Amino acid sequence: MASPVVADRPAVTPRPGRRRRPGFGRSDRLVGYLLITPALIYFVVFLLYPAMAALYYSFTDWNLRSPASWVGLQNYSDLLFEDVKFPHFWKSVQVTVQYTLIAVPLTLITALGQALLVNAIRRGSNLFRLLLFLPVVTAEAAVGAIWRWLYDPQYGLINAILGLFGIPKQNWLNTPELVIPALAFIAAWQCGISMIIYLAGLKGIPDSIREAATIDGAGPVQRFWKVVVPMLRPTTFYLVVTGVIAALQVFGLVYVIFSAGGGRSVTGGPEQSGLMYVLHLYLFAFRYDAMGAACAMSFLLFLLIMIVTALQFKFLKQEAA
Repeated sequence: MASPVVADRPAVTPRPGRRRRPGFGRSDRLVGYLLITPALIYFVVFLLYPAMAALYYSFTDWNLRSPASWVGLQNYSDLLFEDVKFPHFWKSVQVTVQYTLIAVPLTLITALGQALLVNAIRRGSNLFRLLLFLPVVTAEAAVGAIWRWLYDPQYGLINAILGLFGIPKQNWLNTPELVIPALAFIAAWQCGISMIIYLAGLKGIPDSIREAATIDGAGPVQRFWKVVVPMLRPTTFYLVVTGVIAALQVFGLVYVIFSAGGGRSVTGGPEQSGLMYVLHLYLFAFRYDAMGAACAMSFLLFLLIMIVTALQFKFLKQEAA
């Protein structure tokens, strides 16, 4: 008996629909939202809201006691062009830029030197890392008090060491020409974070590259300039960007060093030679009752940091050679 012929059925195409992700249901999303809720609350309450409030008050005349009055762009215009009303604004910009140009390269050179020395140590390197990192975690008040003593013109340790080499004593914190270099030395002393990052970069350089350079006859100096420095270019770029941002916002250390009488007469050193931008901003906010102008100064600093950072991304090489 012949078997019946069964017509071929067309292949059934499954109806397109949403694919459910395995293991990621509504309860999982709820748990995720609950986990990030504290971070969101912190961001909104302590970061976003203060920033938006400062942006609003930067367009007002406000002294923290009376209601704010809207003045538009007057605060920005006065800061940039009214030397009589804000006589030290551009001075603070100049001081901060000079400090940045000295402190950032000095800090990177010191950090790289420390990283090279620690990387060459075979035993006890962890102890040296800890000792070199201690200045970073030390309270700024303690750091300022220590360095005020070190820079003391009569009893300071630095002048005592200079005297051993026949160099006359210097009045570091009361001589306008020496204030910024003195502050830059403190920044270089606190280079522990940069040192750790450089040390990680040195550990990431393959030994085969150094061995190949040695076989080709490169000496220690040539290996440093032709191998180490190019391979550390991404690390250096990161440290330059973050170092410039930190230098433009330096405040606590300068406040402690130049405060007198419990912090009641902060002027930024002789002839305002140490009047950093953020210290000037603080004085306008809490000493001169000009919170509106201080808020405007904060956003001018924000714009400056954004411009400087963008220029660094544009003109500095970021990739390793």
